[in-house]
Amino acid sequence: MHMNEKITDQGETVYRVAELKAAQYFASLNIQVMDKTYIPALTKDILLWKRNHVHKISWLSFFSRGKKSADSRDYDKYIAWLNDNGKLDDYLDRSISYIYMRDLGKALDDPRTKARIQRVVTDTKNHLVPSDATVRGSRPESISVAGFFRWAQKEGIETTAIWLIEKLKNVATHIPKEMDADQAERKLIKIIVGVVLHVVEDMDENTTSAERTRRLDEAIRIGYSYGLTYPFIDDLLDSKVLTAPEKEQYSSMIRTALLTGGVPELNEWPGMNMEIIQYVHAELTNAFEYIKSLQKPETETTFFEQSYVFFHSQDIDRNKEINNTEYSNEELYIPIIIKSSSSRLIVRSVIGAQADEGFDERTFYYGIYNQLADDFADMFDDMKDGAVTPYTYYLKYRHERSDLINPYELYWTVICHLIHNVYHSDSKTLEVILDRAINGLKRCKARIGTEKYNEIMGIFASGNPEFNQLVQQMVRKADQVDFFDKLLRDQINTDLKNNRKEKEDFQRTVHTVRDQINELLKIPRPDGIPPMKESLIEAANYSLTGDGKRIRPILTWVLGVEVYGLQPAAIEPLLRSLEFMHTASLIFDDLPSQDNASTRRGRPTLHQVHNSATAELTGLYLIQKAIQEQASLKAFNPETVLALMRYSAEKAEDMCMGQVMDLQSKGIPLTLEQLNMMCFYKTGLAFEASLVMPAILAEVQPAEITALKTFAYHAGIAFQIKDDLLDLEGDHQLLGKNTRMDVENNNSTFVSILGPEAARIEMWDHYCHAVEALGAIPRKITFLKHLLDYIISRNR
Repeated sequence: MHMNEKITDQGETVYRVAELKAAQYFASLNIQVMDKTYIPALTKDILLWKRNHVHKISWLSFFSRGKKSADSRDYDKYIAWLNDNGKLDDYLDRSISYIYMRDLGKALDDPRTKARIQRVVTDTKNHLVPSDATVRGSRPESISVAGFFRWAQKEGIETTAIWLIEKLKNVATHIPKEMDADQAERKLIKIIVGVVLHVVEDMDENTTSAERTRRLDEAIRIGYSYGLTYPFIDDLLDSKVLTAPEKEQYSSMIRTALLTGGVPELNEWPGMNMEIIQYVHAELTNAFEYIKSLQKPETETTFFEQSYVFFHSQDIDRNKEINNTEYSNEELYIPIIIKSSSSRLIVRSVIGAQADEGFDERTFYYGIYNQLADDFADMFDDMKDGAVTPYTYYLKYRHERSDLINPYELYWTVICHLIHNVYHSDSKTLEVILDRAINGLKRCKARIGTEKYNEIMGIFASGNPEFNQLVQQMVRKADQVDFFDKLLRDQINTDLKNNRKEKEDFQRTVHTVRDQINELLKIPRPDGIPPMKESLIEAANYSLTGDGKRIRPILTWVLGVEVYGLQPAAIEPLLRSLEFMHTASLIFDDLPSQDNASTRRGRPTLHQVHNSATAELTGLYLIQKAIQEQASLKAFNPETVLALMRYSAEKAEDMCMGQVMDLQSKGIPLTLEQLNMMCFYKTGLAFEASLVMPAILAEVQPAEITALKTFAYHAGIAFQIKDDLLDLEGDHQLLGKNTRMDVENNNSTFVSILGPEAARIEMWDHYCHAVEALGAIPRKITFLKHLLDYIISRNR
């Protein structure tokens, strides 16, 4: 028998075993749907449940001055409102209980689970509601990059955090434009968080600090490795990126990997998407090998079989065609029972979690509930895409196929089965599952509008009018049924979209303002000037018109114009002065008596083109031109301009001191504290001046200037550390200057003192300090946040 045929037969055998179990479960549910046994049971449950969720409104309430409910779309205000009104504890309790039931497969009546849920509720509340009243209501830092790194520092896994941040950014750049990049990133992040949650739950107070660090490091890497399958297998195959032959070959490679334990080589490719496939193949191969390396010999076969069953059930579901009129109920439902249950079973297998009595059974029976809820929420998008789900198929063929099971009825049947048969009528489970079900309908109604919602309900609930009337009464009147994970998901979606737009705005602003500044910099050569001045201007313009990043004057323009509302024309002299000063400092830096650099901004340095004396005189000339420009700020109060010039002179003096420190330190090992001081004087002060000068012109409050200085200090050092890393690892053609100059000049750098890995950690620590300084500024300056991201991710 041919090797491929053996693999196919092996896969079919594995899948048939899973299919048999799913078919038995589906047959049981089908009987309950036909007999409608769920209706009396759930009617009784809902009438009991409503006592805690539907409250009679007293006529006195119309005269009370109670606080109006906050909009749950506003994350910060909603958390604060829940806390102010004494609702936060219940909100977190049902939210975390649901996660323990859904993601961790726990029984809510287990005393150990109850105790752990309460601990998590307390910890989460303390995180959401800081004790410091001055920062109350501010976004918890854990959903930001800086917050994640701070958490990683506490756990001793900073290197892993940096690895993940860089990986996620890399993935984001490789999501094809035909796919939803925000959705792909959110799914990947969700999987990573889910795996970490599994691992944290598996540890206890007896776990040593070293073991905790090791397992968290492993969990993040496993989460990323497993999570990659969602954007780069599920979403990629669901999208229209790949052609039919490409999908066929890609699917075949995945099947082979799961059934043989080895990833096939990527040789010839039948389509135009070779570039994305090469990246995906490389990343998934590394992920596959990493997960495989962690499997125990006795569980490796089970892991691969579960993974194959999951993929194959998805593939069957994916390849259904909405125009096929002959799908049976079994063909519609059995694959989703298999994929929804196996996806969670795999996670436990991936992380090698300890056996948990009843976990497999609860996870298997629970899966389809979540899948039916998700399919209901995505029903209209699925209809537009022509995707086959139980809901879209029923909507299309319900008049022609009286044999089709109503998926909405099956959904309530599964709920009843879970409450009474799987979780044994536990009151907490009943509470949480009904909370979730009613919340899902509420969210659907809010999303699509009352008219469309009633139309849909008229279709799906037409066979059970009395039960539906009770459910819809709960949808209208019940409160306290919302969940933290939904709030967090909505906020992450919003943040990802906003971040993408802000990043585009940042890049557009940088390019636009950089072009404008370049137009301002060239020093004119009036007719009749002496030849020696003409040559000086020519030398200055040579240095000014190189391929400079113009970060400093761009910063000044953004703060001056977009943040403080200053007129663009009024601050043009300030922009010129900053770049003149900066270029002068580079000319001096490059001299043979100092760093002896041969290239700058992609061209030979000035002393190479002319000579050292000309370079020195040009630097002095540019400094004087900078002073002239500052004195030309005629649109502002003369006393304010004088204060700016005094500040500028002080900073120039300090920068000279920093350069002296640099020269005197050559060949001498510096401490980290000395290096921080030197870098602040050499680099951080230039950032500070770019921010503080427009603030001085705008006459802002001293506290804001102090926060800007703190930001500049840490951003400047982060910038310098990145420069040091680029000097070691960067591409000299992209950098526009020679690399490894610090090594040749025997300079102390963050890399030479700390080593590359610790230098990266130090850079991220300063990044976090800078982000925290932004939080102290009484206005949102998104440009500075994205400037920080640029500083640490740039390649030049």
